[in-house]
Amino acid sequence: MTAPRAAEPGTSRVPAPFAEVVEVADGVHAYLQPPGGWCLNNAGILVSEGESALVDTAATEARARHLRASALALNPAAPRAVVTTHFHGDHAFGNYLFPEALVVGHERTRTEMVAAGLHLTGLWPDVEWGGIELAPPALTFRDGLTLHIGSLRAELEHVGPAHTSNDTVVWLPRQKVLFTGDLVMNGVTPFCLMGSIAGSLAALDRLRAFGATTVVPGHGAVSGPEVFDVVEGYLRHVQRVAAEGHAAGLTPAQAAAEAGPGPYGGLLDAERLVPNLHRAYAELDGAGPEDPLPMPVMETALGEMIAYHGGPPCCLA
Repeated sequence: MTAPRAAEPGTSRVPAPFAEVVEVADGVHAYLQPPGGWCLNNAGILVSEGESALVDTAATEARARHLRASALALNPAAPRAVVTTHFHGDHAFGNYLFPEALVVGHERTRTEMVAAGLHLTGLWPDVEWGGIELAPPALTFRDGLTLHIGSLRAELEHVGPAHTSNDTVVWLPRQKVLFTGDLVMNGVTPFCLMGSIAGSLAALDRLRAFGATTVVPGHGAVSGPEVFDVVEGYLRHVQRVAAEGHAAGLTPAQAAAEAGPGPYGGLLDAERLVPNLHRAYAELDGAGPEDPLPMPVMETALGEMIAYHGGPPCCLA
């Protein structure tokens, strides 16, 4: 087993470069924040016939202002809609910098975003968060919604519970482009503590059924549908480690220390194995996809993740 890597002293104080904008289809742009680890999410900029909309924003004020400048460079009129794929702050804290836009999301995205507030900022106090404000979805839906931006048709669909209880994907059927939010990460370890391992595997079946040729993940590089296989392989690895550890009477932290990330050690943020195992253990004990972990269990899982990593995980936002 390779020992988990501790963050280098001061690493969290050196932000990553802002982003690159890649046009993946006519009028469909991926806003990519490398290398894609903690709080370095992707977004989307959809532009057609003088109108634009966003898929997610960014974690910090500076990054969200860069996203706004990038959107205005592509279309002089400000985006008129922001789709928030789930409640996590890296995808949503920048919403407030788009006051012209209607913020759209799943009904539980609004509920959980309001409940969480700006809690994420306390996990990495050295990050320059700026003057962020909470701007939850003003328009919510339960199952699906269609958004029209000029001639672009974007279909919003709730899929999950998976990464969280309130994940939304954005599908552009004509362009065969799928924005997955954090249901899929490319080169980055999945994170299911607030969602479900089994639910994530079921979600992957739904994502495959769209027939996308281009996948814009929540973190990491744009890819094709082959990324679904990597994510599935990791999740099944977690289930195997959990089953073996559970049968042996090991705690999730002990199982993680004994097994290590296995063939997935090259993914960023490998320390997420520990909270993922907590979720997998709960499912072995009978928790269904809709059953959230109790808050004390989540707090324990995050504390054990930090210990496994040898210090707080590195956030370059």
